[in-house]
Amino acid sequence: MNEFDFIQRLRDQTRSRKHSSRLVKGIGDDASVISQLAGRAVVVTTDLLAEGIDFYREATPPRLLGHKALAVSLSDMAAMGARPLWSLVSIGLPDDVWNDTFKDEFFEGYLALADEYGVTLSGGDVSRTLQQIVIDSILLGEVSSGAAVLRSTAQPGDQIYVTGALGGAAAGLKLMEMGARVSRQEAGGRLPEEGEGRGTSPTVREDTIVRGTSPTVREGSLSEPPADRGPQAGRPLGVAVAGGPGRSEEDSIQTLLLRHLRPSPRVGWGIVLGEERLAGAMIDISDGLSSDLAHLCRESNVGALIQSAQLPIDKDVIKLCGRRALDPLALALHGGEDFELLFTVHPENAARLPKRVDGVAISCIGEITNEPGQRVRAFQNLRHSPVLRIEVAVMPCKAIP
Repeated sequence: MNEFDFIQRLRDQTRSRKHSSRLVKGIGDDASVISQLAGRAVVVTTDLLAEGIDFYREATPPRLLGHKALAVSLSDMAAMGARPLWSLVSIGLPDDVWNDTFKDEFFEGYLALADEYGVTLSGGDVSRTLQQIVIDSILLGEVSSGAAVLRSTAQPGDQIYVTGALGGAAAGLKLMEMGARVSRQEAGGRLPEEGEGRGTSPTVREDTIVRGTSPTVREGSLSEPPADRGPQAGRPLGVAVAGGPGRSEEDSIQTLLLRHLRPSPRVGWGIVLGEERLAGAMIDISDGLSSDLAHLCRESNVGALIQSAQLPIDKDVIKLCGRRALDPLALALHGGEDFELLFTVHPENAARLPKRVDGVAISCIGEITNEPGQRVRAFQNLRHSPVLRIEVAVMPCKAIP
């Protein structure tokens, strides 16, 4: 099958899927045509995934790679408080990959996630490469004019929040480097805890917002309200634990591998925080909490103080790290690709925050300061970080009302 035949088959597949009525012309022409609404601003993001840099072919099932190619762009869109609507994807494949089932499985994963979030694939390109797979993902969305949430608008005194749990994706990558592989069943797309905050809530529909009320978080329930969290018997000092009921070690390994391979973009939270004007500034955690907080502080010309006891570290990370000489707090602070949302909230708006959206909770982890730079107040010492200064102290964080 040549490139043109494949594009035609992909075009036929997308015709049967629900698509935006505002897409005037999609796949099949030289460019896509989209009808724009008055009072709405277009938000555009792009992500490049290169084999050997951003993923390893031998460890990444093509269906999960298709999912991730769109998920990383959805996370960027969520960080702007925007609704994702249309996508374009271009993929370059070497001959050995082109001739197997890779491209079909890739688009199965891509389109399945697009369906979850009401995104219409409206164009792209396919080509051959000499050796490595290259993927370019473009996503377009909308916000009300002037309502995009930026990195540059944090203010001293703002509280700092994060969605979900931290450290899982970095732990999954470490396990992968140690030789762990996702099971065939998981490669087909099923998650260990099916249905928990997968983005199927009406929060992502174009015409409405409905806040999720599920008692569970996809990364596991936060066992205590933020005001009560802190070091407890049986927990590593200086961390809060987020996780569900105990499972086997193999279940935990598979869960962490999928944190890395099949991230869950927090689109619902992004829409709520943006459209309800709750977030002062926001960024998604792609490079790691410490690095992305540094980006936000630099753009806003502010500093930050983080309480390590308030960090919601995934329970599976805590469970597996001890036996593998890994530091869960370091993974939560410096690991990347959690694709959670890191955002600031003015204290007077904190009472308006929902406790969960799409079943995913949030945690208050610190506050914005006047002093440039980032500090972590912790119960234990960490390795040196170029962007974080470690202090051995305890100061309670303002809790979610």
